[in-house]
Amino acid sequence: MLPWQADLDGRVDEHVIDSESLRGNPLNDPHRRPLWVYVPPGYDDDPARAYPSVYVIQGYTGHLAMWRNRTPFRQPFVETADQVFARGEAPPAIVVYVDAWTAYGGSQFVDSPGTGRYHTYLCDEVVPWVDAHYRTLPGREHRAIMGKSSGGFGAMITPMLRPDLFGALATHAGDSLYEHCYLPGFAEATRHLRAFDGDIQRWWKEFQTRPAFTDPADGVLLTVLGCSAAFSARPDGTPEPPFDPRTGEVRPELWRRWLDWDPVRMVRTVPEYADAMRSMRAIWIDAGTKDEFYLDLGAEAFRQALLDSGVSPDVVHFELFEAGHGAIDYRYPLSLAWLARRVSG
Repeated sequence: MLPWQADLDGRVDEHVIDSESLRGNPLNDPHRRPLWVYVPPGYDDDPARAYPSVYVIQGYTGHLAMWRNRTPFRQPFVETADQVFARGEAPPAIVVYVDAWTAYGGSQFVDSPGTGRYHTYLCDEVVPWVDAHYRTLPGREHRAIMGKSSGGFGAMITPMLRPDLFGALATHAGDSLYEHCYLPGFAEATRHLRAFDGDIQRWWKEFQTRPAFTDPADGVLLTVLGCSAAFSARPDGTPEPPFDPRTGEVRPELWRRWLDWDPVRMVRTVPEYADAMRSMRAIWIDAGTKDEFYLDLGAEAFRQALLDSGVSPDVVHFELFEAGHGAIDYRYPLSLAWLARRVSG
């Protein structure tokens, strides 16, 4: 395992997209966004050949440059993804690395008055741009999306919302079954908010004045703030947590807005989303059995919701493995190779 950057057999092209969807977003985040496009070995040798594409989205607080982060004895995904194709483990594919960072650390890949139109940006700007600039196989049956944690959530919901664009997905420990993955954090958040007189905006202002994650409150409150901005923002964009910040009591009308984005409930309660999932060519679901957010339970529930809705078991790969929520990046090239085989022409 090299402790420094390895050469790729394919290549990564780095672009910037000027997004109309993100222009004037409520957080004043940049509307010019980086986009990385990986092309596999041999892409330049045959100008007549077209390729399937796999879109990769990140978990909460993830940003594009982190795909090159190196940890001891492990290679970053940009390199392990390249090896999938260099070693012939899967048919060649174009891999698209999408940025959806916000001031709060993530967008959940939805359109929201609290963060901006990130679902529209991904589906109506990034996908057409890639198809226009690279030799992709343009049909949904040749386009997949994958991610971990919040990225896994985005990989589940985006094909539900846009089955015309995506025909396959992979979710690694994706946010789901919200009563287990989110609800326990509300009690912890309420305790932390005592130091801020129950005002999460007061914490946010203080957070921005010091090094991040130097207070034990930071992780859980950032998640609450960011997800509230995505799921339960007021029309003016103000994030509104779905619980009383002094007592922790759940506010049903706001909590319902979060539950409406639970992939398990989306499949079970909205016929159009179940129809979309039945149309998928491939669905990879996995999680660690010691996941701190109980996303192994979410993975089980999501799979069962799919099967109960008539999704064929033949298109579903389901796997639980011994791990927590972190350090599961070694799973990504496994699902990438599987998806590439399923969406190849």
